Amino acid sequence: MKGRMSTELGSIVIDTDAIAQYAGSEAMECFGIVGMAAVSMKDGLVKLLKGENLGRGINVVINDNRLTVDFHVIVAYGVSIQAVARNLIDSVKYKLEKYTGFEVEKINIFVEDVRVID
Repeated sequence: MKGRMSTELGSIVIDTDAIAQYAGSEAMECFGIVGMAAVSMKDGLVKLLKGENLGRGINVVINDNRLTVDFHVIVAYGVSIQAVARNLIDSVKYKLEKYTGFEVEKINIFVEDVRVID
C-alpha cells in the first residue's frame, strides 16, 4: 500500500519501498547499529545488508496515512540493546515524520544478531 496525501496543487503518493530505504539509511546513522538484517526463512541464516539493500531489512505498513515500521537489525557487541533501540526509535520516528508528513504509529525492532565491529 502506498501513502497518499492531497494538497491544493495535487496528490502526493509515497511508496513503502522509498520509506523503507530512507528509514534504513537513517537507522545506519544510529550508534550501535551494525546494519539491517535479512533472515532466510529456508535455513534461518541472518545476512548483513549493506548500501542499496537496506530497505530489505525493513517492513513498512501504511494504514490511514499512519506508519508502522519493523526494523530487523544487527547490533554491535557490547552496547546496551535497550539504549540502541530507544535511540533508533526516537531518531527514526522524528525523521520519518518530517520526511513523509505521516504520523509514525509504531516502530518494532527485531534484533536478529549481535556482531563484533572492527
